[in-house]
Amino acid sequence: MGVRLSIEGSESVKLRETSITGIKFGADIPHDSNARSTDLGSTVLIEGKILAAVNGEAADDTSKLAKWSLIAAEKADCYRKVQIDVVSASQIVRQITIPNAFVVGYEEDFTDETGAGTFRLLIKQKKDKMSSLKFEGGFSGE
Repeated sequence: MGVRLSIEGSESVKLRETSITGIKFGADIPHDSNARSTDLGSTVLIEGKILAAVNGEAADDTSKLAKWSLIAAEKADCYRKVQIDVVSASQIVRQITIPNAFVVGYEEDFTDETGAGTFRLLIKQKKDKMSSLKFEGGFSGE
């Protein structure tokens, strides 16, 4: 299985299956709630490799993730449209569309042991726009 990530905003970010190593989708309500709460939130954790440009190829877009994480809340561009496609045998298994995503946390790690950098991007959907989030699956083959 592979994951493709596409982010639309003031600049586009595209990461292919070769970059992304894992994704975790979560929906949550406050843990002190005794019933289903209207205070619903959703997070997505995306982990991957920072790939160096080799043989004249362009560098990957991970540096754009770092720049997005530093945009102040006062700027409209801190919210971006994110689409995540989980792919198996060239077929989309899951498609998650987060139209008003913002960065909760971003980390990059560089060590000598692995020979490549890694990143962790934690995003959330803007709470008042939760009804716009789409989590789809069950696509038929073409």
